Amino acid sequence: MTTTALFVTELETPQGAIVFARRGERLVALCFRDYWPRLEKDLEKRFGALELVPDAKGGEAGRALRRYLGGDLTALDALEVDTQGTPFQEKVWSRLRKIPAGATWSYADLARAVGKPSAVRAVAGANARNPVSVVVPCHRVIAADGKLSGYGGGVGRKRWLLTHEGALLA
Repeated sequence: MTTTALFVTELETPQGAIVFARRGERLVALCFRDYWPRLEKDLEKRFGALELVPDAKGGEAGRALRRYLGGDLTALDALEVDTQGTPFQEKVWSRLRKIPAGATWSYADLARAVGKPSAVRAVAGANARNPVSVVVPCHRVIAADGKLSGYGGGVGRKRWLLTHEGALLA
């Protein structure tokens, strides 16, 4: 049986460790450590048997994440990702990457942006299955009433990420 080697890095943040995995320089997964077991199962579904290779530095993704955490809010924009979602998920995730740091959109805004204004729940579902959070900034999507909800890392981390990016929160 063939195994897929993924380079895995942990990076401490003020909100707990972020764990990310890459295949070459393409990011295939990123989440906070407490969410990692679920994401690792998703990676096994995508790639089959895995060889998780510890990588202290994290390549270009590690450098970009450190710059982002240090205040360079555009540092993640050019990172290559390999998300392997459905065509609809890929469309949602691609559009998420165009929401600038410091901005927030509602799920309805995102649904309109992908050309499916009545697909708010489907957009929320795609947002929830994003395998590379922070880089594909699902945290920038909030409820229509301005409330923070629906973030796999928890609402506190969502608030922290948005505050870090300078978003004006209700």
